[in-house]
Amino acid sequence: MTYKTIVAVLSAAEDAGKVTDHVLALARSTGGHVIGIHAEAPVVVTLIAPMEYPDPNAVLDLQERAQRQSREVEAAFRSRCERDDISYEWRLFTGAAGYASAGVIESARGADLVIAGQFDPDFDGPAREDIEDLLYESGRPVYLISNAPAGPEPIRKVLLAWNGSRESARAAFDALPFLTAAESVEIFTVDPPDDSTQSHDFCGAELAASLARHGVTVTVASGASHGHSVAEALNRRATEIDASLIVMGAYSHSRLRQRLFGGVTSAMMRSARVPTLMSR
Repeated sequence: MTYKTIVAVLSAAEDAGKVTDHVLALARSTGGHVIGIHAEAPVVVTLIAPMEYPDPNAVLDLQERAQRQSREVEAAFRSRCERDDISYEWRLFTGAAGYASAGVIESARGADLVIAGQFDPDFDGPAREDIEDLLYESGRPVYLISNAPAGPEPIRKVLLAWNGSRESARAAFDALPFLTAAESVEIFTVDPPDDSTQSHDFCGAELAASLARHGVTVTVASGASHGHSVAEALNRRATEIDASLIVMGAYSHSRLRQRLFGGVTSAMMRSARVPTLMSR
C-alpha cells in the first residue's frame, strides 16, 4: 500500500508553496498523482446606509481580490509541479460552500491522502471549519503540515497516539505507508486506563503486534498528563522522542461537542509542532 492519489488543499497564497512542496516530496517517493484544489472565497456584498444598496465598487474589489488569490495559488502550484515533472491536475471551486462543497469533498474521497496547512489565525489560510469539513465528510486521512517554518523532511520517527478508539485504530492503518517507511514508531497513550478489563501495562500491545507483522519497528509507551491537556502531552512526547510525524484519531466525541467545547483534535489543529495525520 502507498499513497498514489494525493489531494493538496491550497487555501491561500501564503501557504500554497509550502503545502505543495510537502505534497511533491511525498509524490516523488511514491510516484503519486497530485490534485491541487482551491475553493475561491465567495463575494460578500457590502451595504451602504441608509438605503442599503450594494456598493458596486466594493463588490468588484472583492471579486478581483478573490480571483487574484486564486491565480496566485494556481501559479505557485503549477510551477512547482512542472519543475518536478510530477503528474498533476488543478481544480478550482467557487461558491458559498467553500471546502464543504460537493466537488471538493468528492475530490477528497477519491484520494488516498489529503494534505493541508495547519490552521493559522494570523493569515487567510484554511480555517478550522475547512479542515473539519474535509476530515469529517471525506472519509479520508488528512495530513496537516505544522506552522513551523521547516520544509519537508524524511519521516524517521512517528508518534502514534492511541486510546483504543475506532478513530485511533483507523488512523494507525491509514498511516501504514508512513509507519512501514519510518525507522521507528512509538505507540503512546496518555493516562491509560487501569481497571478490571485492561491494564495500562498492555495498552497498545495488540496494535504493536499487528504493526510488527507489517515490518514496523514499534515500541509501546504511556504517560500521565499531570493536569495538562492531552494535546500538550502529545506535543511534549513528540519533542522528547524527536518525532517528525504524529498520527492520531479525530473526533472521539460528537462533532457538535467538539465545536462547542473544543478537544484534542481542535487543539492539535492549532498547536501541533510537527506534521499530524488525522483520521475519522
